Amino acid sequence: MNAADPAAPRPGDAVFDAIVSPRAACHGPGARPVISLPDLGVFAEDEGLVRLERTSDRRFAAGRDGVAAIAATGDGKVEFVGFAAHTLALVRSQMGYPAYYPVAPVSVQRPVQAVLMDLDGTSIHSEHFWIWMIELTTRSLRRDAAFTLEPADLPFVAGHSVSEHLQYCIDKYCPGRTVEEARHFYFEHTHREMRAILEGGGRADAFVPAPGLKEFLLELKGRGIRIAVVTSGLHEKAWPELVAAFRTMGLGDPRAFYDAIITAGFPLRAGEAGTLGELSPKPHPWLYAEAMRLGLGVPFEQRGRVIGLEDSGAGVCAVRLAGIAPVGVAGGNIEASGTRPLCRHHVSRLEDVLPLIV
Repeated sequence: MNAADPAAPRPGDAVFDAIVSPRAACHGPGARPVISLPDLGVFAEDEGLVRLERTSDRRFAAGRDGVAAIAATGDGKVEFVGFAAHTLALVRSQMGYPAYYPVAPVSVQRPVQAVLMDLDGTSIHSEHFWIWMIELTTRSLRRDAAFTLEPADLPFVAGHSVSEHLQYCIDKYCPGRTVEEARHFYFEHTHREMRAILEGGGRADAFVPAPGLKEFLLELKGRGIRIAVVTSGLHEKAWPELVAAFRTMGLGDPRAFYDAIITAGFPLRAGEAGTLGELSPKPHPWLYAEAMRLGLGVPFEQRGRVIGLEDSGAGVCAVRLAGIAPVGVAGGNIEASGTRPLCRHHVSRLEDVLPLIV
């Protein structure tokens, strides 16, 4: 069922009431103003989503051409266009390639058969390391060894593709430099650090398993629940992370443990073939869609048996746009990005996920 399907659930239907937030009840005298987006939910305006008069590309305006409401995530990275019976999502792009997606309804049907897990932040505490890599790259571009990122930069240098992170820093700190130049420095720094880590050295705090990760993974395995790890990071970033974390946990080869490992692929370099992932990272849905449909073989129609665990706003949107119920995990930027209303559930620890799915 897609978002434009005339058979899609409507307000008042039992199925609809099961998939929208309890916030759908905030109507009546004295109630807070709400934003209603079919197949996404009904949200109080002070919960994180921001009402807009028109989309950033000026394609849609509220009250015109059948558009009932427009809203954006708090960080502005995804915009939702609500019509009478369906919603479209506009994913904006630092690289100049925005895209529209239909929003499908989600539900959680227990027992859940598969769990899709984000890597950085959710599974492994590593975002401080990758932000450091962006910082080192910006230092190299500026030829300024003392340069440091500002706290306000953090939502824009984590959770997306390398190229988008670098483009953000170029626009703000290095006007006139190119993404190609930045990528050269970035991979120079990352190759040096990754090589050291794979050899058993490097920063000791680079890749630390999230609290309770080992026990959570083993519990899922013991229950026969399939597991995929999904990251916007390139393979050459993600693989050393997994190796280091699994070495710490004593769980052997990640390839033998996970049912699927989905990354943003391989970078384009002279004389080598690159892959698509650099222009379709989270919050685009493709990584999670690939993990569910191809990695685990779960048809779209059975997506209610799958959940996605995320700690970032971009990740929550990616899970949701793939038609999967997102479960937010504390510690990332979900609150700051204004995406908590999009989460089916929100937990403080991985162990808190189990009662929701079994």
